[in-house]
Amino acid sequence: MRFLLPFLLILSAAATLLPGCEPKEDLLTTDRSAKLEFSTDTVLFDTVFTQVGTVSKRLWVYNRNARAVRVEQLRLAGKAPGTYSLIINGDDQPTADGLEIRGKDSVQILVKAVLGQVAKDKPFLVEDELQFLTNGNEQQVKLVAYGQNAYFHTEETLKCEEVWRNDKPHVIFGYALVDKDCRLTIEAGTRVYSHAGAALVVRGQLRINPDLQPTAELKPNDPRFVRFQADRLEPFYNDIPGQWAGIQLDASSHDNVVRYTEIKNAAFGLVVLNLENAAPRPGVLVENSIIKNISAASLQFGSTTAPFGGGILSFSGDVTVNNSLFTNCGEFAVAGFQGGKYVLRHCTVANYTPQFNRRETSSLTFSDELPVQSPPRRVSPEVSVQNSIVWGSFDDELFFQNAERYLGAISVTNSLLRTKAYSGAANTATKPGLNNQGNVLNQDPKFKLTYLNSTPDKYDFRLDTLSPASNKAVSLPGLEYDLLHVLRDPATPDMGAYERKNK
Repeated sequence: MRFLLPFLLILSAAATLLPGCEPKEDLLTTDRSAKLEFSTDTVLFDTVFTQVGTVSKRLWVYNRNARAVRVEQLRLAGKAPGTYSLIINGDDQPTADGLEIRGKDSVQILVKAVLGQVAKDKPFLVEDELQFLTNGNEQQVKLVAYGQNAYFHTEETLKCEEVWRNDKPHVIFGYALVDKDCRLTIEAGTRVYSHAGAALVVRGQLRINPDLQPTAELKPNDPRFVRFQADRLEPFYNDIPGQWAGIQLDASSHDNVVRYTEIKNAAFGLVVLNLENAAPRPGVLVENSIIKNISAASLQFGSTTAPFGGGILSFSGDVTVNNSLFTNCGEFAVAGFQGGKYVLRHCTVANYTPQFNRRETSSLTFSDELPVQSPPRRVSPEVSVQNSIVWGSFDDELFFQNAERYLGAISVTNSLLRTKAYSGAANTATKPGLNNQGNVLNQDPKFKLTYLNSTPDKYDFRLDTLSPASNKAVSLPGLEYDLLHVLRDPATPDMGAYERKNK
């Protein structure tokens, strides 16, 4: 026993010196055959606006070897100084020399890009590369950003007779303001991108695509449409609502025109704010337009803030909408509060909302009071819906709050409607009956492609051949053509924004 303890101490000391006792994955190899592998050979940023940061793209660096390797050099090549930045294993740093990667392990690198101002109108390429030196092996991963210069509007009050040209995109930070007694004209084909929370605010007059007069049928992606969306252009953000605020028309605005325009991914498409019911009321004419993927704004009503989102929200404003589509609006497609005049002709409300857990609001909602006001100021709205489709995922896609006060100002004709509350053939003392005047109630309009049989990038709200909305409308002067400039049947056109063509 007296020899056992010294023997154990010697054995223990010797064991610590044996290389085989250290985990293999922690042992460094200097073998030249031990190379790195990467999750991609090119980190690509598609369409980056100058001066606007991108999302972080992940690059995984793998050590597939059984033993650890030491990356002697990890750095940017510097071909585009100041463009790309790195976060390596959680640390914001441009280099990481001497980085060790255990056997069968990996390292994550986050790459971001910010392109400086460049005097180019056309898209351009900015390239760099990540360089790795490991056991004498030089390896590279390309960094590529497709850049686009733009007109930037950062909390800017615009010139009084400003025209937004289509030669470069327009990017809004914070807001772009059209002041009282001034006018903004946006010409055909212009692209407008807004940063998170940004808005186009109009106190004067807005004219979008006022002069376009097509002579032939348009395709849905026709380049002459003016298109509004957020400034995150990665595919992940294609159909996410609420990325920017929207277009705000204040009480002093007037004679606003929105034609051949797509507004998407906002908190509201258009909001008309005349909370004090000032006269004359602000108004907007919307024609041949698409408003989609809308949800979640917080609007101020006196001392109270209420969450709202809508394709068109109007507070004591006048709104006329022709030949237009509303879809995937999380709260409202069109809502009018505290009076105002609302005319919808040949519109399609296809308000399926698969991105939202459950919508509890009717797509078309009208009231004689503000949502939050005590005591309320009662102003009756006037509502006219003609030749339209009002459909969606909610059992009652129309709602007239306090309808008994303005029953005589409600007119709904030759339209396909989803409604339980108003399915009677005649008005009662408190609500309208809409099973009359050529209306079709609670029959699926049979759109070609919806979320039930397609993906968002392929939705098609034109009518199938067996649609109950086919040939059920009446001819309306001035609306002989549909949203895409397809000639309507002069005697029995289709309900909704699209005329079905027989092949």
